[in-house]
Amino acid sequence: MPGEQFKNEHHSVPHNHSTDFLSNRGVDVLSLLQPQTGERILDIGSGNGDLTARIAAAGAIPTGIDLSERMVNMAQQKYPDLNVQVKDASQYRTDIPFDAVFSHAAIHWINNPAALTRSIWLALREGGRFVAEFAGSGNVAILITAIKQALVERGYTWAGRNPWYHPTLGEYATLLEQNGFRVTFAQHFDKPAPLKGEEGLRNWLNSFADYFFKGVSSADQEAIYQAIVTEVKPHFEREGQWFLDTTRLRIVAIKEPV
Repeated sequence: MPGEQFKNEHHSVPHNHSTDFLSNRGVDVLSLLQPQTGERILDIGSGNGDLTARIAAAGAIPTGIDLSERMVNMAQQKYPDLNVQVKDASQYRTDIPFDAVFSHAAIHWINNPAALTRSIWLALREGGRFVAEFAGSGNVAILITAIKQALVERGYTWAGRNPWYHPTLGEYATLLEQNGFRVTFAQHFDKPAPLKGEEGLRNWLNSFADYFFKGVSSADQEAIYQAIVTEVKPHFEREGQWFLDTTRLRIVAIKEPV
């Protein structure tokens, strides 16, 4: 998928970044959604379909959308009864409004948050709810700083390499309020992600190499990787276990009557 579907927007994760792991981490946010029998729920960035299937198992009627054709095909193979479609969430429109819109680990990939917020508002019935969890301000900040430093020290420009939208809680809540939502729950919290040591960190770097290391020679890339590992190890290693400095935003918002 890097170089395939990740362009200006993306609603999924690279194929070598564990989607099962992300699905497991998304179970908590489903308790905020509380899907009810018969509810129509739009799942933005449905990925491999695991969380969409959990929504269906609760008796709701989900529609999953993802920009990645590969991920949608995977979800269809895994859950043939699910309604999952290749769609751009920031341009999504529906004739029949949903009772809820849900998203896990996708919004930070969508680089037009205003258009996405408008799509979500239009997709909901009045009084419908929007429930999301995604990477917020400070997410992998230590690592990104180390990547930037290592690249710049070897003469590479940094501009245009970071693909993510990482708003603060205030920024995102304000965006929702300015677009007709009442924010009823907002949380910004650390959620350290375990890594399998230096190898795990290198795998993570490889996952996003199409962004951070585009145009970097293979010889330079190895030197850059080593510089990054050396820089972040004191921050990431705790008693032999490594943890990535991930943070998350959780949001619940209600579509206000016009």
